[in-house]
Amino acid sequence: MNFILLGFLIYLVLILVIGIKTYGSNKNHSDFFVAGRKLNPWVVAFSERASGESAWLLLGLPGAAYALGVLEVWTALGCVIGIIFYWFVIAKDLRKESEELGAITLPTFLAARYLRGQSVIRVLSTLIIIFFFIFYLAAQINGAGKILNVTFGMKHLHGMLLGSAVIIFYTMMGGFFAVAWTDMVQGIIMVSTLVILPLAGFIELAEQGVSVSGALGGMSNSEGSSMLSFTGGKTGWAAAALIISGLSWALGYMGQPHLLTRFMSIKSADKIKISRRIAIAWAIPAFTGALLIGIVGAALHGQGYFDDIEKIMPHLATTLLPAWLAGILISGAIAAMMSTADSQLLVISSSIIEDFYHQTLGKQVTDKFMLQASRFITVFIGLVGLLIAISSDKLIFSMVSYAWAGLGSSFGPLLLLMLKWRKVTWQGAVGGLFSGFIVTVVWSEITVLDEYLSVRFVSFVISFLVVWGVSLLTKNSETNKISMNSVI
Repeated sequence: MNFILLGFLIYLVLILVIGIKTYGSNKNHSDFFVAGRKLNPWVVAFSERASGESAWLLLGLPGAAYALGVLEVWTALGCVIGIIFYWFVIAKDLRKESEELGAITLPTFLAARYLRGQSVIRVLSTLIIIFFFIFYLAAQINGAGKILNVTFGMKHLHGMLLGSAVIIFYTMMGGFFAVAWTDMVQGIIMVSTLVILPLAGFIELAEQGVSVSGALGGMSNSEGSSMLSFTGGKTGWAAAALIISGLSWALGYMGQPHLLTRFMSIKSADKIKISRRIAIAWAIPAFTGALLIGIVGAALHGQGYFDDIEKIMPHLATTLLPAWLAGILISGAIAAMMSTADSQLLVISSSIIEDFYHQTLGKQVTDKFMLQASRFITVFIGLVGLLIAISSDKLIFSMVSYAWAGLGSSFGPLLLLMLKWRKVTWQGAVGGLFSGFIVTVVWSEITVLDEYLSVRFVSFVISFLVVWGVSLLTKNSETNKISMNSVI
């Protein structure tokens, strides 16, 4: 009996059952998009973490650590800092104010403060979400293809088809209820994978009499420097830029719509403290484990062993662990991909239906119509993401980095200033959205600039300055704050 396949099939059945069981929980589009704001703090915490760390964490970061060595510690550290920061600074205020404004999506929340500029803010936000989430979604589907290829010998294309079919089905059926509860299961599997697999690797190295430092000490990374160098052999500004690049992953968390929606869905703002503790307790061992998987893989196999560095996690699982356990843990990688992809599908659907069709166009339709339309768009966007995944040859790490920078810089500075400074004008909001988008696209295309200083850092800083500067310039004409109850 193929125990790896058995474990994987059990996982898939469990996920599909959750999707079917939660089908009846959706009475209206508010239920479909934010679960009626009635999720408990444990579910919210695991859902936020599982959605936040996609196939990138299980495949992309270990692959980068395998190729580059310990310098990827800055990426892991930046992510943990970002998680801690936005749970403390953003989560509670966003939960409170989104309910006061009657907003169930990020674009509607951003627009709801103003009498003027609402349509511009919603449409621009929706276009930015669709543009970057398509790349993000494609990265997750690509991850499914890689995992199933390594584990079962399935063709990459067939793996992508299977993964996208499962995601589209249970997201369409159960909406946010299904996504949140499957995330709970997926989050547990993911963190278990990231803790158990590095331990198994260290045990194997000990049995072979090999030390990590000894193995990596005489090894050069993919860029020709020591695997044990925290700066990749660089000094001066080049070293500082590399560290800033890694730490700048922290900035993106404040602008990820699929994560911010989790804060809106919790039962009460007072429950944020419980969720925050759980999320941070999840993040620290998870990122440490992802980094160690790559380093252990390099110590075991050396450079050049893999035709695709992002296949290292499923390879180690199938070679180091009993088949039944490998099947469960490899499901963790599929879980990482699914838990992010389903959330992104929901955010895109909500942006099109709620922000554009309902709010911007002013179409007054029944909840039943909104719910059915949301399901239709979920299927359509899922298929578009699949097509991009099939046609792209980029690594998961680079695709996620691009989307992370764009979303983080477009929404992060604006949201932070709206919640904490409260002098943001609608012109400043539009300027921040537009500058974050444009700088990300342009800077990413100019390789020499991105190598000099990360687009994740540059685009965030520029967007922040634009929101702040434009708001100061237009503050005297800004008389368009609105009451909390006027947007439903």
